[in-house]
Amino acid sequence: MKNFILKLFIGLFIILLINSFALYAQSNELLGAGATFPYPLYSKMFSEYSKAKGIKINYQAIGSGGGINQLLGKTVVFAGTDAYLTNDELKKAQAEIIHIPTCIGAVVITYNLPDIKKPIRLTSDIIADIFLGNIKKWNDPKIQVENKDIKLPELTISIVHRSDGSGTTFVFSDYLTKTDAEWKEKVGAGKELNWPAGLGGKGNPGVAGLITQVKGSIGYVELLFALENKLQSAEIKNKSGNYISPTLESAKLSSQISIPDDTRVTITDTDSKNGYPISSFTWIILYKELNKTTKDENKAKILINLLWWMIHEGQVYAEQLNYAKLPKEAVIKAENLLKGITFNGNKILK
Repeated sequence: MKNFILKLFIGLFIILLINSFALYAQSNELLGAGATFPYPLYSKMFSEYSKAKGIKINYQAIGSGGGINQLLGKTVVFAGTDAYLTNDELKKAQAEIIHIPTCIGAVVITYNLPDIKKPIRLTSDIIADIFLGNIKKWNDPKIQVENKDIKLPELTISIVHRSDGSGTTFVFSDYLTKTDAEWKEKVGAGKELNWPAGLGGKGNPGVAGLITQVKGSIGYVELLFALENKLQSAEIKNKSGNYISPTLESAKLSSQISIPDDTRVTITDTDSKNGYPISSFTWIILYKELNKTTKDENKAKILINLLWWMIHEGQVYAEQLNYAKLPKEAVIKAENLLKGITFNGNKILK
């Protein structure tokens, strides 16, 4: 009888211990979803933070639209987006959502013309005409006049765009909406568009994959995806009339603007003389009152500590992966936002 009681006690103790470990692991795991644009950087940041702090961060790169929907549905504690939430989207949330910028990236107009060794030069109206389906051949006179020293092929242009709700699409279409009247009238800016023409690829990887496979194709991806897949990148004529290559430095120059307190700002079509015109901040978004997505105060603290680290120490990984670090003004604005986040009405950062 004594042996039976002892075994029963040991068994109950083991079950309690296992449950305690499971609860501890769960309270130290953060679930997020969203943008593919910054995914290579987030993957590196989350891996390094996990090694240093023992915190597990599970981030699903499903596109900005999907991440926003999951945050609004309160199935994740944070989301990644390259398009800040509109006033209408913020109203839908029925609770305050804040935007923490994490880095600056460039959206590259990329193409598959293996016989052309020099970068193709494009203007905003040419890009709009291609994606509207108005320009159908690579040797169209409008493209040729901007590339007098290149013999362009009589090859049909195959358009590739995102098929999912995408912040990268928002950045691309925001640029064209600012710079081309026909695009603004017929398509406009958004995470999801009614595309006049083209094939859809899921995520930046899907678009990059299609461009690699289809000769004569053109599309848009985040800079790192273009570099990793050895895709050709166009030089884009900016507002100052300069043709600019998508680089870390040219993306960084695009951010030389005044940043509002809520950090919701676009930096496309920059005034900067040497700035790349299709650049953007990308954000982590979360509820200001964190009991909306977690009832665990410890998890709320873990999330805020992670975000504080991302805008400070974590920035060291940005340029390694071809993202531009946050400018000082953006860091200060992000700090102020993080200091205002609460759990059950009490500020987390004292």
